[in-house]
Amino acid sequence: MQRQEAKAADCDVFYSDVIWTAEFAQQKWLYDTTPYVEARKDEFIPSTLATITYQDKQWGVPHKTNAGFLYYRTDQVDKAPATWQEVYDVAAEKDGIVYQGASYEGLTVHFLELAFAAGGKVLSADGKQSEIDSPENAKALKFMVDGVKTGAAPEAVTTSMEEPARRTFEAGRATFMRNWPYCYALAQEAEKTKGKFAVVPFPAFEGGGKAGILGGANLVISTFSKNPGASLKFIDYMTHDERQSEDVVKFSDATPLKAVYEDPAVKKAQPFSDALKTGVEQAKTRPVSPVYTQVSSAIYKNVNQALSGNVTPEEALKQAQTDMDKALETF
Repeated sequence: MQRQEAKAADCDVFYSDVIWTAEFAQQKWLYDTTPYVEARKDEFIPSTLATITYQDKQWGVPHKTNAGFLYYRTDQVDKAPATWQEVYDVAAEKDGIVYQGASYEGLTVHFLELAFAAGGKVLSADGKQSEIDSPENAKALKFMVDGVKTGAAPEAVTTSMEEPARRTFEAGRATFMRNWPYCYALAQEAEKTKGKFAVVPFPAFEGGGKAGILGGANLVISTFSKNPGASLKFIDYMTHDERQSEDVVKFSDATPLKAVYEDPAVKKAQPFSDALKTGVEQAKTRPVSPVYTQVSSAIYKNVNQALSGNVTPEEALKQAQTDMDKALETF
């Protein structure tokens, strides 16, 4: 950001988190890659292209993607539940579910996974108005709050991030876990979970559908680059099948490219690759807005207040709407 504000040309290509596209494009910091992306769009999982799209143009190229998994203990559960409601019913009878419920970005992601599946929205189609205070979102939030009240999710989830959730699951103290694919290999090394768990894309929300939230990062070109052509050549190399397959095999990354999931080497390195591809396909991008940081803050702070029992779900969403509207007025 400091380089871009200074209009410096010393960095041509940036590795940009998926949530930054709108903010940086609004600042006129990113090179328009629409013609290039249009020529290659059939190679990418469609959902990943939404992370580079703002005002009907593409501002970069998807490089790495990500989608959450539902982990479950196969020594406690015969098969993956078909709905979130079933997950929580079984969790209440067994050792519970752990997820990211602390007041930070991870909670925004998990709330949206449930809210979008329940049919909820965050922003209007033009991105200028908040629609967080809705019956669909209230249904999702009440479901989460009730889960803590009934003990399906431990009260500790209100302060939990990725790593505490992972450690709890690996210690054998939870039947289910919502977390990212990186936990797979680690759980296979842990004594109490090795060979005793499986992963699946998120189930449906009863009365709604299925949804996930995309993570990852894109490669973007600075508008101040003196070499945009060479920069695009570099991105072209970094986002083609052979290079992406190497990264998946070596680093267990998630790729936005369809064909890579069919590579035998990838299937061997990632036994869960089919589930990961499905998870990415059904996932959605987070709200696209130049003030995304404030939008997310309005979500996770108020949702955490509801999970902690300090406010009702209705009060939390009403306050989130107020906070979000204030942020949206600034652009």
